[in-house]
Amino acid sequence: MLTEATTWMRRRTTMAADWPVEMLLEAKAAHGDGRISVVLPARNEEETVGTIVAAIRRDLMERAPLVDEIVVIDSRSTDRTAEVAAAAGAEVVHQDAILPELPRMSGKGEALWKSLAATDGELIVFIDADLRNFSSHFVSGLLGPLLTDPTVGYVKGCYDRPLMSGGRRIDGAGGRVTELVARPLINLHWPALAGVIQPLGGEYAGRRALLERLPFVTGYGVELGLLLDVYAEAGLDAIAQVDLGDRVHSHQSTEALAAMSGQIMLTAWSRLQRHGRMLPLEDPGTALAWFSRSGDGHEVRINDVGVQERPPMIEVPGYAGASRPLLPEH
Repeated sequence: MLTEATTWMRRRTTMAADWPVEMLLEAKAAHGDGRISVVLPARNEEETVGTIVAAIRRDLMERAPLVDEIVVIDSRSTDRTAEVAAAAGAEVVHQDAILPELPRMSGKGEALWKSLAATDGELIVFIDADLRNFSSHFVSGLLGPLLTDPTVGYVKGCYDRPLMSGGRRIDGAGGRVTELVARPLINLHWPALAGVIQPLGGEYAGRRALLERLPFVTGYGVELGLLLDVYAEAGLDAIAQVDLGDRVHSHQSTEALAAMSGQIMLTAWSRLQRHGRMLPLEDPGTALAWFSRSGDGHEVRINDVGVQERPPMIEVPGYAGASRPLLPEH
């Protein structure tokens, strides 16, 4: 790795245990009246979302007043996700009810982008709603660098990602898209970011003042897009990472992972062009062929892996004119 990347790792990597809640409460009090929002984008996660919300509310709102709001963005769930999340103590907001005057888009990134208009925290923590081993240290750990160092604007969680197969744990076998697609892309084109251990991880936090000035890819490229845009906008030293231990979640099929990989590659391509790293070329195709054996031959299915993008939220009139203040006044 580049010396720049290894130096960054030493300076900007900490453990969740380095950030006890008592320390964070003191830092928050010293910081003033800045509110903290936790956001869970959720689509058909009734099995796990309630446990996550309940743990955050119990540990970081009732026992220790660190978090000010928990908001679940329901992305058109067809199960009891919204009901379970509300019963556990979250404010549930349906994705399509936020800025309804805008054309509808789909995907995880769309839910994350719209959460900026549905929350009022100066600091925002994003947590995936499918975690099966969630602990509140995921939230407190991510908040540590933000509450204690004003030069940090964006914090990524890192962790071990075992693959759970048939009830059996296979260490080191999770995060296949990260290892086979995202990490090679980053090392080739953004080597200063090579020390980011989980560039696609769904647990991260940032300052609203930074997040609202970034575009959001609406699909699965959102994490890579945000990381690259934060780097371009604020520089490497504005990024930190916190080791959260283990992350266990539901796994997707190989076909689904291929579609995710396509969206991530398209996101990387768009940033190479936007950041002046590549000459303008013909737009890449977005059709991904998937083959499965059928009889004596092969059946082909075509997935469209094209990615849409929302502009920086600060540019959206409905956001700027919201009735409640979006940034704390100092």
